[in-house]
Amino acid sequence: MLSLADHIARADVPAKLVLTICNRPQAAGITHAKNRGLPCEIIDHTEFASRAEFETAMQKQLAKAGVELICAAGFMRLLTPAFVAHWQGRLLNIHPSLLPKHKGLNTHQAALDAGDKWHGCTVHYMQAEMDDIGENEAGLLVQRRVPILPDDRPDTLAARVLEQEHTAYPEALDIVLAKLRA
Repeated sequence: MLSLADHIARADVPAKLVLTICNRPQAAGITHAKNRGLPCEIIDHTEFASRAEFETAMQKQLAKAGVELICAAGFMRLLTPAFVAHWQGRLLNIHPSLLPKHKGLNTHQAALDAGDKWHGCTVHYMQAEMDDIGENEAGLLVQRRVPILPDDRPDTLAARVLEQEHTAYPEALDIVLAKLRA
């Protein structure tokens, strides 16, 4: 989130960060957003009886802020197909693996367990199915690779992947902004 905020703050990026939303009141991202004076809302999913009610509350805040594009970063909550469809082509996500490999959680351990030589991150258009990049990988925007080293552990691999995430997401945002302007 902070890498995206820094990128969007640049004069040559034709975007404005109008809202950050977090569904976990104790998340570090909210503290960082508030410390930077970024507009933020906490919408605690545990306060809603259903996923649909939670997403309705998010939709209201997104509309109120005039959001046109969503960049999910560290938002560890599955969204309904209806929500994803509403934002189709305007909802980006980042995942710590080289999709379509290693969907879901614990991707660094999965890459190590699989004996992969490479690991990395993927920025993609969010689909209704978790960590899906669409038919013929049409939703894939940017991937960054890192070698898996012989002495890697999940934490060391995660640290190198995170470095790549910080450049991959801003690059993907630029690609999408150019498409939206075209």
